[in-house]
Amino acid sequence: MPEKYAKVIVNPVAGRGVTGRKWPLIKAQLEANSLGYDLRFTSEKGHATQIAREAADQGYSFIIAVGGDGTVNEVANGILTSHNRKQTTLGVINTGTGSDYIRTVGTPRDPVAACDFLARKDRFLIDVGLVEYFKDGNRKRRFFINYAGTGFDSEVAEATNRMSKFSFVSNTVPYVLSLLRTLAGYKNKTVNLTIDGDTRTGRVLSVIIANGRYVGGGMKVAPSAELCDGKLDVVTINDVGKLELLRAFPRIYSGSHITHPKVDLHLACHVGVEPVERMPVSADGELLGECPATFDIIPQALAVAR
Repeated sequence: MPEKYAKVIVNPVAGRGVTGRKWPLIKAQLEANSLGYDLRFTSEKGHATQIAREAADQGYSFIIAVGGDGTVNEVANGILTSHNRKQTTLGVINTGTGSDYIRTVGTPRDPVAACDFLARKDRFLIDVGLVEYFKDGNRKRRFFINYAGTGFDSEVAEATNRMSKFSFVSNTVPYVLSLLRTLAGYKNKTVNLTIDGDTRTGRVLSVIIANGRYVGGGMKVAPSAELCDGKLDVVTINDVGKLELLRAFPRIYSGSHITHPKVDLHLACHVGVEPVERMPVSADGELLGECPATFDIIPQALAVAR
């Protein structure tokens, strides 16, 4: 066991560099709470997963992710692939723009307040999702703690990733531009959708597999989702037209979209999506690969601070 019980993993470029600028203030507050820790900065995509796995293997009982939802996902994957995962707790100081995972957990969005929150050392076990998908012809797998899905939202993520990024442009601008561009040319997809062994075929806009309640920076896509109920909330947006989608879109922020006649909600342990056409897959806001894909729940698999 290391002398210092926590490992803090900082993604300095998260939030378009906001994390790096806020780190001195976060550091001071962690130390004001007498939290002993070792520090690592990430240098590239996937680095947080490597650091977290090594830290958990070395016996760190508390690993804190400082960054956005993507950083949190990477750190969670590192812990979950360690042989010491059951002895390791995830903490989050969110400095990104989405903050969707912590909205369900209850961690404060303000980084300084989050430091005080984590110092309480309260812990609880949450369920974790596992998505299996294809990338470059190879089958891959990845854990997700908030949500995963395929369809329109994943194509928006794919389009956003292809856009040039400038430090003086907020994250919202490329996302909105990608959303409008994707919507203009998007066609609903025909899929074979299997939910706990029951298969149906139909056209869908999106299939969202939620563990938490929020996606896309505050959209309440799964208003009744619980992080530790042993179920995934499967939100299927069926064959809705573009104008109808635009009219109904504001309802997703209150969660009232669930009552729309072309939206289905199921609780499930296993979901399979096999499309007739190409469909990208994303998880916790990050583009992963393509369908066919399966989504499974692993109950009470990860300890998190709250």
